[in-house]
Amino acid sequence: MALYIVQFEDKPNMSELRDKLLKSHFEFLDRVKDRVLVPGSMREVPSDKPLGGLWIIEAKDEAEVREIFKDDPFWTGGLRAHVRINRWQKAFPDRKVPI
Repeated sequence: MALYIVQFEDKPNMSELRDKLLKSHFEFLDRVKDRVLVPGSMREVPSDKPLGGLWIIEAKDEAEVREIFKDDPFWTGGLRAHVRINRWQKAFPDRKVPI
């Protein structure tokens, strides 16, 4: 298994849609918590509306990463503008990092 950083950018002016899909999005994240290790939203400042999301996913390859997020209500509901996927390697793999 490898770690991947997945960055989602939301379409602009979609906060109403985000609010509508938020509960089902959180339910989805709970179902995939064994693979989506660290999910979260990205904002310019803490009080702003989210601009997108950043997840750390554990998967065997990029195809599996895409398989994991394809059923996310934010993805299927049309909130996301695009996604960027990068393999990520910790500088100190044995060091435990609390989030």
